[in-house]
Amino acid sequence: MFENLTDKLQRAFKHLRGQGVLTEENISEALGEIRVALLDADVNLGVVKDLIEGIRVKAIGTEVMTALSPSEQVIKIVRDELVALLGKDTARFKFASKPPTVILMAGLQGSGKTTTSGKLAMWLKKGGHRPLLVSVDVYRPAAREQLKVVAKSIEARIYEGDLKGETPGTALVERLAKEARREAVIMGCDTLIVDTAGRLGIDEELMREMETLKKLLDPQEILFVADAMTGQDAVNSASDFHRRLGLTGVVLTKMDGDARGGAALSIRHVTGQPIKFIGVGEKPDAFEPFHPDRITGRILGQGDMMSLLEKADSVLDRKKSEDFAKKALLGDGFSLEDFRDQLRQIKKLGSMESILKMLPSVGPFAGLQQASKNVDESQFTRLESIINSMTKKERLNADIISGSRRKRIAAGSGTTVQDVNQLLRQYAQMSKMFKQFGKGGMAKQMMRGGMAGMMGGKQKFGR
Repeated sequence: MFENLTDKLQRAFKHLRGQGVLTEENISEALGEIRVALLDADVNLGVVKDLIEGIRVKAIGTEVMTALSPSEQVIKIVRDELVALLGKDTARFKFASKPPTVILMAGLQGSGKTTTSGKLAMWLKKGGHRPLLVSVDVYRPAAREQLKVVAKSIEARIYEGDLKGETPGTALVERLAKEARREAVIMGCDTLIVDTAGRLGIDEELMREMETLKKLLDPQEILFVADAMTGQDAVNSASDFHRRLGLTGVVLTKMDGDARGGAALSIRHVTGQPIKFIGVGEKPDAFEPFHPDRITGRILGQGDMMSLLEKADSVLDRKKSEDFAKKALLGDGFSLEDFRDQLRQIKKLGSMESILKMLPSVGPFAGLQQASKNVDESQFTRLESIINSMTKKERLNADIISGSRRKRIAAGSGTTVQDVNQLLRQYAQMSKMFKQFGKGGMAKQMMRGGMAGMMGGKQKFGR
């Protein structure tokens, strides 16, 4: 996300790096480039004007820190202004004092509302909650069936209700909503997620139905689900929904495919409502709370190490990582079996592209985000297949893998002898590198994260 905006902002800052001091002239030049970058990113014109003026006042005023270089000063000011634009604090999720908490999902057709309902249910489950899903889209049987499939995939409860012979309309929607809330109480579910009918636009009849649902359920949250890739259309739709329903927050989907970022930078300013979550992929767990400071770091090429570490902490087996680090750094080295376990650990974090995009795009990590587009994810599967084709004795002692054994392993894994040779060479190189880390001051740091701690490096696996 934000690739285009990040690249253009980096070019604007680069022009300031050769300046000795900040002057109105070079500030104006930099602001001109920043303005063009924001407009190209499809940021709302009014937002751009306010943002540029805020940066100008601070850059020329007394808030500039003289200890920083001109480019660092401007980057700090831009960061502060972007965080203020997006909201300084992470928006809190509201829960009812007496369960169930009702969450009303709103959005245009095709925005990813049903999938997002499932992702939200999974996020709540991870937090120890007991969500119940219900679709009140009585007009499209496929929509109700889709939510049923989503609920099954994440093992969440769903209330289906009996719609046979009923005429689709607001009366049926009301009945279904009431029954679902009653079911939530009976089943001990503390949250009820209501997936509503999608709209191709601001359909007056369906909007009145949403107003009826709001009055009936008195929801704690009314979340507008918007496709980030639609840019200003998403912003305008959110604004229209807010006027009619009084939204409490926004969920931006397809953020992983939005290289511009205009919707994310505009929607808070235009609606006055916070972005609470973002969808960053198709999988049920590709769903994150929105942190303005972290997103700003991504926009400015400073990465988002905090989100990466949190994800690692939630999906990685800490004991396996620590055991691996002890063996690799402080013991007699690690085996190919240990290596395979760590490959599986890394795969839990998601694609290498998504991981590398959370690293800074400057300093020692420069170029990694761009290189992430060329990462062949099948390399990991191929490496694991090769190791799986070895006997346990071979995995524990790679030195016994002779030429004939390599041919057998290649045939068993559907690869070539060259692939097997390359894996063994890389394994030997990694063993040597870990021993060097163990002798230096990196041992303790590596023990915290095992092989996952090396993800920022440029070690290449496979072809």
